[in-house]
Amino acid sequence: MTAPIAIRRLDAADQDFARHLDHLLSWESVSDDGVNQRVLEIIDAVRSRGDAALVEYTQRFDGLEVAGMAELILPRERLELALTRITAEQRAALETAAERVRSYHERQKQDSWHYTEADGTVLGQQVTPLDRAGLYVPGGKASYPSSVLMNAIPAKVAGVPEVVMVVPTPRGEINEIVLAAAAIAGVDRVFTIGGAQAVAALAYGTESVPPVDKIVGPGNIYVATAKRHVFGKVGIDMIAGPSEILVVCDGATDPDWIAMDLFSQAEHDEDAQAILVSPDAAFLDQVAASIAKLLPTLEREAIARTSMEGRGALIQVADMAQAIEVANRIAPEHLELSVADPEQYLPQIRHAGAIFMGRYTAEALGDYCAGPNHVLPTSGTARFSSPLGVYDFQKRSSIIHCSAEGASELGKVASVLARGESLTAHARSAEYRIKP
Repeated sequence: MTAPIAIRRLDAADQDFARHLDHLLSWESVSDDGVNQRVLEIIDAVRSRGDAALVEYTQRFDGLEVAGMAELILPRERLELALTRITAEQRAALETAAERVRSYHERQKQDSWHYTEADGTVLGQQVTPLDRAGLYVPGGKASYPSSVLMNAIPAKVAGVPEVVMVVPTPRGEINEIVLAAAAIAGVDRVFTIGGAQAVAALAYGTESVPPVDKIVGPGNIYVATAKRHVFGKVGIDMIAGPSEILVVCDGATDPDWIAMDLFSQAEHDEDAQAILVSPDAAFLDQVAASIAKLLPTLEREAIARTSMEGRGALIQVADMAQAIEVANRIAPEHLELSVADPEQYLPQIRHAGAIFMGRYTAEALGDYCAGPNHVLPTSGTARFSSPLGVYDFQKRSSIIHCSAEGASELGKVASVLARGESLTAHARSAEYRIKP
């Protein structure tokens, strides 16, 4: 007999609602001291011993017997071979998704610009791609080819000449569809290494692994901790927390649809978060019944159950205006506006990683093939950050080209300000250009 599921119910009218919501949303992705120390040791070993350390850690953590680094390098031809080993249906789906992701991200490209002032001074901005980007991909059977597309394609659209991918192959498990995705996305080099050691290799370089300018892609707590430690030496995309979905519904969507939308994130892992907000109490009851009915049909039932019971919630609000207030307070990774007229609420949404509009737009479409990136800010960080995009792989350099007249006039202003800061060399440098 299937055990009943106990999912949290909250009411925004309750006096303690804010406190209960804060408790529900609380998530600490900070590593414990043991993980932190181990990661620091691994980073130090890779920096000092290079390839030898990578081989040693791969043998120890991935259970592989490899004689040297050469066995951990996959040439481009191996990626192309993977395209022939997956099914025609899988290849077609990857190619369709890749084309949609590429088309969307092409629209994000920023171009250089400049303007000329009346005295001939030219000011502007030069936009250039990173030289090399590193992509971390989780390995083994639970691999995500969609993440390869979402991380590599924006880099290529940005013009990054070389994308280097690292993917562990525990016990020799190679996921062909992940390699096929890498081929389609234009990944240039692949190393079958993982964990904190792979992050360290990408950040500092070894005899075989070239150092990159930025590391993107999801990983476990060791990977996330390593990314924290190498930040500054290289750029990173973000420190991602568990997957999240917030569904705002007016009560007129099929409750089975909503339940499965919640499950689509709850099945990721036990710490994932799925929340429904609605002003319709009867509808919340219907969704609760759908959750209980459909949960036993999931292949990942145990994971989804733990997620829903531990961090899920059904929240009743007074009206749609309050629903939007709660959504902005949560600042979710994924926000579904499952309502009759989502466009009317869109201007009121201030904080969300991705916004899925209307009853038919399941969050899962965004995960795979809609086009926008599925690498999104979590744990409330949508308040100040954005989805991964082409702009993450581009740099902007300011351009200043003063005419003689412009340098003279600006020099007078700079002189006053520099002397006000007691930086006389600054002032004198500017004053040399002032016309008598």
